[in-house]
Amino acid sequence: MTTPSPGFRPTHVVPPNGMPAWEEPDPARSTVSLDALLPVLLEEWLGDWARIRCANGWGAWVDGRLLVAVPRDPPATPDPAGTTADPQPLLDRVTEALAGYRAAVAELAAGGLDGESFRDRTGGLRIGIVVDGESMWLYDPDEERWLYGDGHRLGTYATDRPEPSAEPREHTPTRVVAPDGER
Repeated sequence: MTTPSPGFRPTHVVPPNGMPAWEEPDPARSTVSLDALLPVLLEEWLGDWARIRCANGWGAWVDGRLLVAVPRDPPATPDPAGTTADPQPLLDRVTEALAGYRAAVAELAAGGLDGESFRDRTGGLRIGIVVDGESMWLYDPDEERWLYGDGHRLGTYATDRPEPSAEPREHTPTRVVAPDGER
């Protein structure tokens, strides 16, 4: 496990399906694919290109329109309609899912699983938790939503589910806009 650089505070995560990265903002110079939900720090915009930095210090250019913003500041108060009284059941599920994933990784490393068996065992697994002091963001895969907790309350912060609507809407990629209008 890589230890984050001192002061690394992610501003975004890679989308759930991962994404390609480039050495330069030039589609002909593809380098690697970034893992799904990898935390990254957005450093610069150049049109739709975004220069990002990973926790280990490695940097690349990506299609910034696809990055998913990480909340910088917690919500003032969670939405009462989406408040959950006890985070413990979700935390228990995260612990169990992570233990299962770690066991599959250990078996893969020991040669007890091949790549296809590993993918079968871990397919569909989605875990998400960010803890920053007393603040916590926790992903609930059954409800496809992120919850925010401050140690006292846990409430819905964001959801992956489309809003109910009579007509389907086209997905608009996430964009970060500063108060002064800069991206």
